[in-house]
Amino acid sequence: MTLATRIIPCLDVSNGRVVKGINFVNLKDAGDPVEMAAIYAREGADEITFLDISASVEGRGTTLENVRRTADQIFIPLTVGGGISSVNDVDQLLRAGADKVSINTAAIRNPELISDIVERFGTQVLVLSVDARRARTKSGFEVTTHGGRESAGLDAFDWIEAAASRGVGEILLNSMDRDGTRSGYDLEMIRKVRQICDVPLIASGGAGDLLDFERALAEGADALLAASVFHFGIYRIGEVKAALSRSGYVVREAHGVSEN
Repeated sequence: MTLATRIIPCLDVSNGRVVKGINFVNLKDAGDPVEMAAIYAREGADEITFLDISASVEGRGTTLENVRRTADQIFIPLTVGGGISSVNDVDQLLRAGADKVSINTAAIRNPELISDIVERFGTQVLVLSVDARRARTKSGFEVTTHGGRESAGLDAFDWIEAAASRGVGEILLNSMDRDGTRSGYDLEMIRKVRQICDVPLIASGGAGDLLDFERALAEGADALLAASVFHFGIYRIGEVKAALSRSGYVVREAHGVSEN
């Protein structure tokens, strides 16, 4: 049985508002996260990813009230990330309505956190967010933290292999070089990560054209995350799904939008 390709809008939230920039700078207001999540769910999104991008920088946890309000509006899986640093943080987010959690900075600081979360809640709950950029490392890619602001001093592929061995359920692979540029996913990075890791892979960073989604899948992505193209009305979720379906990919039917 072929699994359906998942299309996942990403809500990068700062100070309670969805924002989007290029390479994580020059952020523009894109709307209210609760309203946008509800719209995307109606339009056929398979999941919603909610990332509190200022939580780690400001040294605080994700705003639980925003998570509760978002979860109340949608009936599709909700992944929440930002500022998660303990098993207790995960417990609070799941109780607030999250289905999965995404961790980045805290896992790099304390890899044992991955094992602790998996042991307590199961593999299916945990998404490892990897904000990678091109650099002079063994693989040619390094890991960044704090919303792409700082180098973690880690080779991206070494980190992915180490994290996968601890049982992460999925990897959210975000190209910091392509983020917000609409210049296409980093296909080389997707292809090379697929070669070293069989954990489900969510491609992120750079979607700008309908063909970009297909190209990422062809290189080994299992799911496709995007923000700018949806937030600013370049494409609707139904348009992306219709294009993938025409190319032979299995997608869940999108509701609430015209595909004509």
